[in-house]
Amino acid sequence: MQRFITRNAKFVGDVRGCLSQRCYSQFGLASKKDDDDMMINHPRMPHFDYSPPPYNGPSADEILNKRREFLSPSMFYFYEKPLNLVHGKMQYLFDSSGRRYLDAFGGIATVSCGHCHPDVVDAIVNQTKRLQHSTILYLNHAIADFAEALASKLPGDLKVVFFTNSGTEANELAIMMARLYTGCHDIISLRNAYHGNAAATMSTTAQSIWKFNVVQSGVHHAINPDPYRGLFGSDGEKYAKDVEDLIQFGTSGRVAAFMSEAIQGVGGIVELAPGYLPAAYSTIRKAGGLCIADEVQAGFARTGINFWGFENQGVVPDIVTMAKGIGNGIPLGAVVTTPEIAQVLTHHNYFNTFGGNPVCTSAGLAVLKVIEKEKLQENAHVVGSFLKERLMAIKNKHEIIGDVRGRGLLLGVELVTDRKLKTPARAETLHIMDKMKDMGVLVGKGGFRGNVFRITPPLCFTKEDADFLVDVMDCAMSKI
Repeated sequence: MQRFITRNAKFVGDVRGCLSQRCYSQFGLASKKDDDDMMINHPRMPHFDYSPPPYNGPSADEILNKRREFLSPSMFYFYEKPLNLVHGKMQYLFDSSGRRYLDAFGGIATVSCGHCHPDVVDAIVNQTKRLQHSTILYLNHAIADFAEALASKLPGDLKVVFFTNSGTEANELAIMMARLYTGCHDIISLRNAYHGNAAATMSTTAQSIWKFNVVQSGVHHAINPDPYRGLFGSDGEKYAKDVEDLIQFGTSGRVAAFMSEAIQGVGGIVELAPGYLPAAYSTIRKAGGLCIADEVQAGFARTGINFWGFENQGVVPDIVTMAKGIGNGIPLGAVVTTPEIAQVLTHHNYFNTFGGNPVCTSAGLAVLKVIEKEKLQENAHVVGSFLKERLMAIKNKHEIIGDVRGRGLLLGVELVTDRKLKTPARAETLHIMDKMKDMGVLVGKGGFRGNVFRITPPLCFTKEDADFLVDVMDCAMSKI
């Protein structure tokens, strides 16, 4: 097992051998006595009136052995001893022993309404009983109803929907449409970006750990407008000048598109510097290009104040891509664009066998209804703001916290061993993450350097949950 973890260290923290040696840089390692005291005196999880049914399935070791034998060796997992999660309810997960965990990762910003939300489950089950699959070659109200509801949530003339099965698929389609519409091949994306792992999306992705040595053409990566680590701090317009330079010195002067997230998820919850997108969009449009907003992680009310991440920068894109939170865990993605741009796919045949599947689109419509009915956008803003304030407070207490950032319930906490040098605290991140899991809190981890906690819980997260999360993080950090 140790060999497996170390071999995949670039994914689970890039600790370069530190994991097996237990080297925790200048902070030192908590003693076993400290660990025992922490487990005895750790914060108490909020009450939750629910008990999962007993689990009678295979053990974690049995599942791990099957994964090793039958699944891709590229698959990795969190924690030295991976969790066997067998049940979920709203913002909580349960392992095979029945132990409850607060899910502050949400299946990588995917569980929007809550695990096994009854309205979403009912929509899936009821549609499955009626018709599981028919293809879009026949009429069915599920896809049309969801497309109409989804279009109503977008600004301007963004009202033509293409359904896919994932965010990668959605981004691939958006890139192809932009190239077809403009007649240009060049795409500009951002350094530190992640847009998927297929041909075009791997090209737009700009982190070496997520790229393979295959042909990737026609993409230029602009300087990332990172307020914490970037050259120009929070001055978005200065960063945007690089987009103009790339067009002038790296292309024919005409481009197909600019693609970006408003808040980079895999990149470590990096919110683009204020004013960046308006300036970048203006430059791109002058060069004949389209503006693509990747809302796979930031969309569907997660940022709180606005339903879409791009709205926080006051822009309207030409194409919007989405997935993850759109289906609360159902494999579903979408591309939304204008009627004019949508026409490019009529020049030849375009088809997606499972895109618009009635079960998936029924789930998507249920998600929109739950977000509205339960005021989850407002909750994301209120609870997310409260959580961020609490995280900022413990930043003042713990030198290891270099930055707290993000909006709503899309938050990041970057750990460093030196605040001035911003030295990534890779091994410490893994250690604290493990200790938080031991106390009942699951958070994600990301960023190119593997030193950012990704906090993307279901949008039904409460202030009590936020308190518990921060108290547990505080407790874990206090023992380093």
